[in-house]
Amino acid sequence: MRSSAALDVLVSALKRLPGVGPRTAQRYAYHLLQHDREAGEAIAGALIDAVSRIRHCARCNTFTEFEVCETCNSSRRDPTLLCVVETPADQVTVEQTLAFEGLYFVLMGHLSPLDGIGPAEIHFDRLLARACDGVVTEVILATNFTQEGEATAHYIGAMLRARGLKVSRLARGVPVGGELEYVDAATVAQAMRDRRRME
Repeated sequence: MRSSAALDVLVSALKRLPGVGPRTAQRYAYHLLQHDREAGEAIAGALIDAVSRIRHCARCNTFTEFEVCETCNSSRRDPTLLCVVETPADQVTVEQTLAFEGLYFVLMGHLSPLDGIGPAEIHFDRLLARACDGVVTEVILATNFTQEGEATAHYIGAMLRARGLKVSRLARGVPVGGELEYVDAATVAQAMRDRRRME
């Protein structure tokens, strides 16, 4: 049986989501059309609304409906600390720890020369202007511990240190509640290198 053009367009659109392959996209499309058309309409409406209203914060580059996001506008944040993350989702994760009271800059990605993503694509010029505004005294690099995230942190760190800024990196190591025998050797080795003195 030949599927309709509208169904093919829907499946193709769903395949663009991360982690969704052709079969999963087809399963989602059939489910929405067969069992929950109301949810399909709600998803479509929410997406249209979000795409039309959400933009990037003029200061930190995260998603917001305003010119400047609530975090950047907060008088309770420490403007001398700037945490650099790859995505808005990473920013939310740091916020949920309740351990950071400074401000953020969201790169919206990481360096990946093979994919054509260089400093311009991660808004490096905006980050540089933000970090060198005369108020920021420390930049905390909280990019992911992937090969690309490490390369991004190394590049940004070198550029910021050359301008006299204090730059730090998130520590890596054994997770809270973790048992050494179940932790991979590379993580234990990094934890050993990043050890700190007990007070």
